[in-house]
Amino acid sequence: MSDFLIKSTITLFVLLTVYYLFLEKEKIHLFNRFYLLFSLAFSMVIPFITIEVIEEIAQPAIETGNIQILQGSAIVLEETNYLEIGLWSLYAVVTLILAIRFINNIIKISSKMKSNNTIDYKNAKLILVPEKTLPHTFLNTIFINETEYNDREIEAELYTHELTHVSQKHTLDILFIEILKTVFWFNPIFIFYKKAIQLNHEFLADEKVVTSYNNVPFYQSLLLSKANENQTFYLASNLNYLITKKRLLMMTKTTSRTKSIVKKIVLIPLFTGLIGFLCVQTVAQPINNKNETSLSEDKKRDDYYKGVRLIVKDNRKKVLIDKKYEDLTLSEKRLYIGNAPAPIKKKSPTQKEFESWINDTKFSGLLDGKKINNIDLKKYNANYIAYYSRYYNPTKNGKPYETDLNHYLLLSNPHFEKKIKNKDKKFSFKVIEKTIKEGTVAKPVITRDVQKNKTTSIYYNPKPKYPGGMEKFYKFVGKNFNIPEEVEKNKIKGKVYLTFIVEMDGTLSDIKIIKDMGYGTGDEAVRVLKLSPKWIPAKINNKPVRVEYSLPITIRSSKA
Repeated sequence: MSDFLIKSTITLFVLLTVYYLFLEKEKIHLFNRFYLLFSLAFSMVIPFITIEVIEEIAQPAIETGNIQILQGSAIVLEETNYLEIGLWSLYAVVTLILAIRFINNIIKISSKMKSNNTIDYKNAKLILVPEKTLPHTFLNTIFINETEYNDREIEAELYTHELTHVSQKHTLDILFIEILKTVFWFNPIFIFYKKAIQLNHEFLADEKVVTSYNNVPFYQSLLLSKANENQTFYLASNLNYLITKKRLLMMTKTTSRTKSIVKKIVLIPLFTGLIGFLCVQTVAQPINNKNETSLSEDKKRDDYYKGVRLIVKDNRKKVLIDKKYEDLTLSEKRLYIGNAPAPIKKKSPTQKEFESWINDTKFSGLLDGKKINNIDLKKYNANYIAYYSRYYNPTKNGKPYETDLNHYLLLSNPHFEKKIKNKDKKFSFKVIEKTIKEGTVAKPVITRDVQKNKTTSIYYNPKPKYPGGMEKFYKFVGKNFNIPEEVEKNKIKGKVYLTFIVEMDGTLSDIKIIKDMGYGTGDEAVRVLKLSPKWIPAKINNKPVRVEYSLPITIRSSKA
């Protein structure tokens, strides 16, 4: 959630700043309207976009001197986070209040529309209200004072102004930003977006009036005369909204076509830059033969599972991932989906082997799934068999039955060409469904059950990580650990066992010595751990968790 809020807020701020600095003052109001709306939508979507770039790095040698650090273990500490519960409760209460306010305003406007006289006017409806009010618009209805309407005191320019709000559906923009404000009420930037959108609506309406009547001084005077009647309505487009110097100056301003096009084109690298800055993740991988093989397997897997859907659930059947294979990140593909199967190559028997089967009275087997004996084999020849393998039926101790040593699985050439040859090219099912269980290391293997489209289980053990990897942590400890003089002098060797908690922000806390070899080695280990920079916290379902980490350290004298 925090990642979503940070990325979306950065995007909202950057795009709004660009609007205020470069676009608001230009007479490209229709473009600006859709720029503001697109900025809101883009900011909501960009946190969900991830582009992985693989960077190959040389694997450094690890030298830890006389300190040997064994593989540590991690245990997730389950605890009730009362602060988180409190904040979510506060959010829910405030959001509910604002939602009720939003719905209540809709009901009030709807009631007002039903309880007053309605007149069809061009492509809108006029609602005649008894109270003194300035014209204002909601959807396709314009609210005006009944007495002023009957006495024909409402200028034609005002009708044109409000009809522009109706025809261009400005209310939908207001409703959209109000819904976002209700959900993200804690983020003040949406207030500025609403002001920018409403002012843009007035620019559009003013532009329509000026174009239609070509009398700017009169229209400016008319707006100024209404400015003192400072009424604003929560969900409506208001005639006198921000009658400021901006609106009056905009009526006489012009923007050249060249300038307009240049400013629009410049926005392309802006959006590209935001995607590059917020969405691109560099995945560092050491350069070795295994990595080259891994990249090759990635390509094969992409071809094999193309179009397949992956569904991952937790123990409570809550869906964690429901994506098409193409939408998965590289790490998700490697974690949840096994490599593509290797192609099955033809393996025909020699003529001598084939004749030995015919002469063997104990021979039995399956040819294309059907039972066959040595007499049946006389109908065929060695070239007819595309593939064979000896069948073993294992006992509990893993050894084959003696009676099965002469049992073979045979595939004919027609069967091989039709059903086996391209088995490694395309996965035969449309859905892979998995259930994850916390506790052991992930096993990204496609089992036989999954290939039958059934649910299986995979496992993972979320561990915190030292920045740059555990190799750097070992190097950090080896560099900073000072071996006590007594250990050096007496050539002592032993182990120190420690536990510590990696907090959700990555800091180390509650460092404890479980077993100490004496001579101050335990205290020295604690001192070194306190120097450690923040770790990358463990995550479950993409949420940071507190983890207790156990660390065994072997210490020996350099003279030993």
